[in-house]
Parts: sequence; C-alpha cells; structure tokens
Amino acid sequence: MSDEYFFLDPKNTDPKRIKRERDKARDLKKTTWWKEKIQKGICHYCEKQFKAFELTMDHLVPLARGGESSKNNLVPACKECNAKKKLSTPVDLLFQALEHEKK
Repeated sequence: MSDEYFFLDPKNTDPKRIKRERDKARDLKKTTWWKEKIQKGICHYCEKQFKAFELTMDHLVPLARGGESSKNNLVPACKECNAKKKLSTPVDLLFQALEHEKK
C-alpha cells in the first residue's frame, strides 16, 4: 500500500475513547464468539489458513477513524495483513484494488 494520509477527527483519536474501545476489544477476545472465529484459522483479508494463535484482532474501521470494538467491526487477521491495512477501511482497500487493476 502506498503512504496515505487520513484527516483524523480529534473526537475519534481521544486517548480516553481509544482506551475504552481497546478495553472492550480485550474483553471480547475472552468470549466464545472470538475463540470460535480464530479457531477457524482464516484471515479475513487474504483468506489464508493460520493457526489460531497466529491471528490478531483487527478493527475493520480503525478506532482512530471512528470504529468501535463491536462484533460487527472485529475480524481475525494475519499479522502481515493487519500491518499492511494500517488505518484503511474496507472501502479504501476496495478502491486501492480497483486502482491497482487499472495499471
């Protein structure tokens, strides 16, 4: 992915809000729901198979861009995909893929 800049809304990047959402994510990691998701061993982005402990919890819409730690915003991702994604959203990734196809 190219270097991208996002204009981040200060209310989304408030340290108290980020901490609160990360605490929620930590709690969700302990649930049966999350354990079942990672037991499947599939990265949401590359769809490759991994061992459960190799997957990380990723926010589809990053916290800094207004995302929340809720079941509909959390997916298992391999470390490589999670690192590549950075602050991108699924829509950003789709546009990047379409632009890459044009070349």
